[in-house]
Amino acid sequence: MAQEEFNRGPAKWNGQIFGSLQEAYEQLRAIVDSSYDGMYITDGNAVTLWVNRAYKDITGLQAEEVVGRSMWDLEREGIISKSGTLLALAQQAPVTLEQVFRTGRHALISSTPVFNDQGEITLVVTNVRDMTELRELQEKYRQTAALSERYQSEAEYARKQVLASADLIVADPRMLTLLEQVKRVAALDATVLLLGETGVGKEKIAKYIYKNSARKEERFLAINCGAISPTLMESELFGYERGAFTGASREGKMGLFEVADKGTVFLDEIGELPLDMQVRLLRVLQEQTIQRVGGTRDISINVRVVAATNRDLEEMVQQKTFRQDLFYRLNVVPIRIPPLRERQADIPAFLDHFLAQFNQKYNTRKEFAGDAVRAMLAYEWPGNVRELKNVVERAVILSSGQLIRPEDLPFCPGWTPALFCPEQEGTVDLKALTEQFEARFINAAYEKYGSVRKAAASLSMDPATFLRKRKKYGEPPVVQK
Repeated sequence: MAQEEFNRGPAKWNGQIFGSLQEAYEQLRAIVDSSYDGMYITDGNAVTLWVNRAYKDITGLQAEEVVGRSMWDLEREGIISKSGTLLALAQQAPVTLEQVFRTGRHALISSTPVFNDQGEITLVVTNVRDMTELRELQEKYRQTAALSERYQSEAEYARKQVLASADLIVADPRMLTLLEQVKRVAALDATVLLLGETGVGKEKIAKYIYKNSARKEERFLAINCGAISPTLMESELFGYERGAFTGASREGKMGLFEVADKGTVFLDEIGELPLDMQVRLLRVLQEQTIQRVGGTRDISINVRVVAATNRDLEEMVQQKTFRQDLFYRLNVVPIRIPPLRERQADIPAFLDHFLAQFNQKYNTRKEFAGDAVRAMLAYEWPGNVRELKNVVERAVILSSGQLIRPEDLPFCPGWTPALFCPEQEGTVDLKALTEQFEARFINAAYEKYGSVRKAAASLSMDPATFLRKRKKYGEPPVVQK
């Protein structure tokens, strides 16, 4: 029965009845055509009688391609991948299956046979529900779950590494008193601001706070605000939605604050944070919410912030390079870490620790002469613990004998660049000497400026190269992601 015959069905009745049936039919057709689901109707011999508008939109098939044609032919020709109608006729019962159409849309097909009084199938009504958006949502959820699992796995690894490395070397009474105060603060879950010169161990103290807090089972992320490019900082800290900008990942990206949810975020070099990012950080501290780049919805987070700087934030507030309201939010519990020259009792302990570390690394058995130790106790250490560590490593590498003497120390009289240009016969490892020279200047620049960008600029080097070389020469990465 073709569609024309189906439409002429009521014609065998008299005019008045035909009119009322035609009107009812038109109303029914309008209702079915308004359905979000596709409708496909065949007779009991699997010949297509009618399709609604939604079916055509979902499948991309036009009425003239299917109406009046047998489902057997349509399936054989590949116009329809698998017919629910034929299965319903064969099983004499409703069936449900999935289909993929040439439009690329996925649909759930439900074919239901209609029986007459004699038990014969007169019609098969197929409902076609578009499942494409649901499948896309499921895939997006799967990708998000996988991404979240990967972030959590990486964060868990980083957490274990932090716990393993959060040990502190403390012998000076002043530092012991400070650590007692820090341990009390750690349990209170308040925002902490660590103040002190570059190299005094602010990140070590931040890890100690984390290790002794209620959040120690969660994540710890250290972020160096001076090491992230200003153009990338917003997306790194707060993440972005899919398609937020050219080159954005297809599924979007979680920001570091989202990754650290329920954990601790250490913001080193907070004084390097641009003003526009200071506004975003203030919102994190005040409302514990973030908004991804390109997003419109607020995302709730629960993080503890520990910030650190070697700069005078109060002076920066006066110069209007640092927001006053953010300063007050960060300055809830300020902790000043004294420089190494003010805690001399720590120096011998650090010397023993670093000497053992580098003897093992370079397979040596070197020791410090007494006058070399006295020279280091008398030195001012402008680069603090970081400088001391570098001096010990250089002394282990460059000292000619087993005993490290004052002349092996870079700040003592008698130290000259000639150490890097030895006059000797035989083979010289120029590559190793060049790397030692480069490492010295890279570390010295960071000790002097305390900022990746400034130190890199002083050596005419871009920040990314500066960070890579510091890591290569044994310094820990400035930013952890």
